[in-house]
Amino acid sequence: MPFSYSNQLSTIIGFAEQQNPESILDIGIGMRQYGFLLRTNLENVNLFEIDGSNARQRSRDQWKVRIDGIEGFAGYITPVHEYSYTNLFIGEALKLLPALGDKIYDLVLAIDILEHFDKEQGVIFLRECRRVCKGSVLVSTPKEFIEQEVLANPLEDHRSHWTEEDLKLCGFDHFLPNPLSLIAIANNKSE
Repeated sequence: MPFSYSNQLSTIIGFAEQQNPESILDIGIGMRQYGFLLRTNLENVNLFEIDGSNARQRSRDQWKVRIDGIEGFAGYITPVHEYSYTNLFIGEALKLLPALGDKIYDLVLAIDILEHFDKEQGVIFLRECRRVCKGSVLVSTPKEFIEQEVLANPLEDHRSHWTEEDLKLCGFDHFLPNPLSLIAIANNKSE
């Protein structure tokens, strides 16, 4: 579905705040909850100009954080997406990622998307996420396999289950605590 477990929101947004990125790629944005929270939590004072009793929204060109998003299903896009994201790329991630440059994002988020690939595609996807990132890549995926088929949007079908060991083999060596999801980090800063 186009949303993820709410119990991982504060963990993921807190990690992003610690990283203090200037550029983010959010892959599989779904209902946009992360884009909106990232925009408000990372941009905060740059969103509005407050002068005495007057307050007005600053223009987008004054924002400091570039938040780009990839979404495979155009039917999910709403006006909130248009507000939250600097650039929206509509299409399948495995087709769009290769067109992006190397190491152009400080932070790449792939939240509850990995299970939508089969294992071979997932390994390629994770490699592409790491290629476009110069900082940290954060991936979350359910700890248990959840059967899911969505006729209206086959991109939502669950095709694989990932373990901590699977993610370690793909270069993800740090895990944030969560009862329902594996939240894994690969740090590209030293590469």
